[in-house]
Amino acid sequence: MMRVLNLAEIGKREVNARLHDRDAGSADPHWRVENPQGQHSIAAGLDAPLVVEIAGHAGYYCAGMNQHATVILEGNAGVGVAENMMSGKVHVKGDASQSAGATAHGGLLVIDGDASARCGISMKGIDIVVKGSIGAMSAFMAQSGNLVVLGDAGEALGDSIYEARVYVRGTVASLGADCIEKPMESPHRDVLRGLLDAAGLGAEIDVAAFRRYGSARSLYNFHVDNAAAY
Repeated sequence: MMRVLNLAEIGKREVNARLHDRDAGSADPHWRVENPQGQHSIAAGLDAPLVVEIAGHAGYYCAGMNQHATVILEGNAGVGVAENMMSGKVHVKGDASQSAGATAHGGLLVIDGDASARCGISMKGIDIVVKGSIGAMSAFMAQSGNLVVLGDAGEALGDSIYEARVYVRGTVASLGADCIEKPMESPHRDVLRGLLDAAGLGAEIDVAAFRRYGSARSLYNFHVDNAAAY
């Protein structure tokens, strides 16, 4: 049974309070937020296995700090959707603004449209699947996890990347400092296939069409000969 919360009537603070109410959440794990009005921080900080549908567009930090919950946004997301997510799943059915999945430690973020600049910045274990294209400086300082892009990638992809893996099917405008193309071997194809399946993409998506990018590991320790690359 689904409970409906009308944000236009009760306000964002009350919407989030009810989503955080453990007694209500245990009785009604499925929620729908209507009239989100592009407001910020909707469904932020959830820490229970809820399913929350948001019927429209959201502003900054939608589903930020998510743990365990599944958040489905039926529109576009502002800056920092799923920022610092720990677990669970966030599904954006539209486009995402800058810094989608920033600093996130776990879980799965799926974006059906495009993502703007710095998608996956400083990601620390999250898996991100973007069905469209991503903007410049995506996966900047990405530490671990996987970023999958079915479209194209903007400039300076993977700048100062650590051990995250980036898979791109389309074209890459340019690679950032210390980011290089790497061989696409069987274990990587298996990981990619699993991520595509988790994002609801069928076997018709050919993993052989993707290229893998990661760290050249030349900037891990400072060396004066590499000073210009930092």
